[in-house]
Amino acid sequence: MEYGMIFLGLAIVFGLFMAWGIGANDVANAMGTSVGSGAITIKQAVLIAAIFEFAGAFLAGGQVTKTIRKGIVDADILSSTPELLVFGMLAALLAAGIWLLVASRFGWPVSTTHTIVGAIVGFAAVGIGFEAVHWGKVGTIVMSWVVSPALAGALSYWLFRSVQKFILNTEHPFENAKRYVPYYIFLTGFMIALVTMFKGLKHIGLETSVAQNYGMAFIFGLVTMFVSMHFTRKIKIKPEVDKDFHFANVERVFGVLMVVTACAMAFAHGSNDVANAIGPVAAIVGIVQSDGEVTTKSMTPIWILILGGVGIVAGLMMYGKHVIATIGKNITELTPSRGFAATLAAATTVVIASGTGLPISTTHTLVGAVLGVGLARGIGALNLTVVRTIFLSWIVTLPAGALMSIAFFFMFKSIFG
Repeated sequence: MEYGMIFLGLAIVFGLFMAWGIGANDVANAMGTSVGSGAITIKQAVLIAAIFEFAGAFLAGGQVTKTIRKGIVDADILSSTPELLVFGMLAALLAAGIWLLVASRFGWPVSTTHTIVGAIVGFAAVGIGFEAVHWGKVGTIVMSWVVSPALAGALSYWLFRSVQKFILNTEHPFENAKRYVPYYIFLTGFMIALVTMFKGLKHIGLETSVAQNYGMAFIFGLVTMFVSMHFTRKIKIKPEVDKDFHFANVERVFGVLMVVTACAMAFAHGSNDVANAIGPVAAIVGIVQSDGEVTTKSMTPIWILILGGVGIVAGLMMYGKHVIATIGKNITELTPSRGFAATLAAATTVVIASGTGLPISTTHTLVGAVLGVGLARGIGALNLTVVRTIFLSWIVTLPAGALMSIAFFFMFKSIFG
């Protein structure tokens, strides 16, 4: 294929840039609640994310990435003109990377999935033809914008209400926290293990049945519960810390839980969202290596997974603090118990979506969950200006990705066409 090596080089650079953007913007979803609630520091968050995001991306990030991302573009139409697909995927990566950089700079938590989807739809509809896009797929993605934040918000609302009922609004909140938190930890371990089973491990080639998935998740939940009980037992009440904030000792018990959820959320996120960056890269590599043959599936080489993992960690370390501040501090004031309710609700929503095949955005899900926790304390607990800005940034994401992608597509076409 003419210009094959140049295309490969550009794919690597743009793929790294896109992965960097995911790290800068999306990893905050996994870490924002933990940092914002004070359970872990920003340095600890970077360390946890570096280990678990990379592990998730590498171990479960897609031995077989559907290279034509989420089946949005009809590969058959492109079989005679593979170079158009290469231009389009390069344009999509570059457009998505730039939009994530802009959004991260302003601290807007946008969806990397929707950014890359918008970019791919843009170049395919304008550059190749309206019929090249599977519009039904795009419709379900748009539907998920409403469904996933609403579901996560409702779940986190009820979870936090249960924390208020069993722990915070009782006569002995500290004792009750030590009694009930292990059960919440079991739920968290169970849900996060399910996320990993359903979303991640099938990529490695581990074919497990639904019953096996639930069984292993149940065992993982029990293990995390018993390990955490060891740590929560060690927490002794310190009367002096309750002076400023009545529930400070209770929140120390929930702090143990937040560290568990942070690690687990990072792994689930790495395994799920690394594909947004490496899917298009794998598509380009596949076309160049097969000398122009367009395949809907191809093995993702290990080095591409590593590229995605490294990019994600670098983006978080260099630029992640802006979005972490938005999720963790600016929507509503988070404490470990509130952060836990939001994270568990988000993880549960991801599990439900995986089971039903609904394409969702971890960002939208988590923001919805944080809103739900805020609402459980009354509408006054929410910063409505920040909420409005976030919703606007979500609406702009698809067209922004699409318009930039169209421009870059025609640029590449004129240079290499």
